[in-house]
Amino acid sequence: LLKKDIVSTKKFAQLFNVSKRTILRDMETLSLSNIPIYSIHGINGGYGIMDEYKVDKRLLSSSDLENILTALGGLGQILISEEVEVTIKKIEAMVSPLSPKGSIRLSFYDWEGRSDILQTLKICQESILKRRLVSFNYMDKNGSATNRIVEPYQLHFSESSWYLKGFCLHRQRYRTFKLFRIDHLIMDENTFNPRDYLVEQEHEASYQPQLVAIKALISPSIKDQFIERYGRKSIENYS
Repeated sequence: LLKKDIVSTKKFAQLFNVSKRTILRDMETLSLSNIPIYSIHGINGGYGIMDEYKVDKRLLSSSDLENILTALGGLGQILISEEVEVTIKKIEAMVSPLSPKGSIRLSFYDWEGRSDILQTLKICQESILKRRLVSFNYMDKNGSATNRIVEPYQLHFSESSWYLKGFCLHRQRYRTFKLFRIDHLIMDENTFNPRDYLVEQEHEASYQPQLVAIKALISPSIKDQFIERYGRKSIENYS
């Protein structure tokens, strides 16, 4: 409906391989969901969506929409979220089938472990939106576990891992927790009043770690990894 002006019941029935009666029920459901669908009777009749409901395409060019799809496609791979999939389908419906496909593609490793933390991601996201405390056991790099109660503020994906940023009531400080080290995560019934997290974000942005210069003798087989991280100027040939 977003792609076309008017779509017939027969066309819908063929597209989704269902009966016309099912399409009529679906249209009624969409209308009850406050989606402004109208019907036109007659030979060339069918269903359409009010233009006011559609995004003004003068605001977004085909190139803009492709860029949004590229970004969402990358997010969809690392988040594995139904919400992201639905958003992608909506944006795809706005792109003309004749438009050239995006020139950029993001790709991430489909590791099995990533799906293991899906439930943890969902709980974290829900807790952030509902401003509910979370409690969990946190394992440090030595394998020691501590119980934490945290005000969750943000999920952060960096390099190849997910992190939860929040205020730890146990330490009385802002902390960043790696999701793979979180166990027995529970969303609490208790809510919290958000602190000024923007101040913490500004503090994080201004933080400058103390750097140490080193020289390393490396094998040519891993040269590209060093160039990727530190640039070509960091490499010198060694006889």
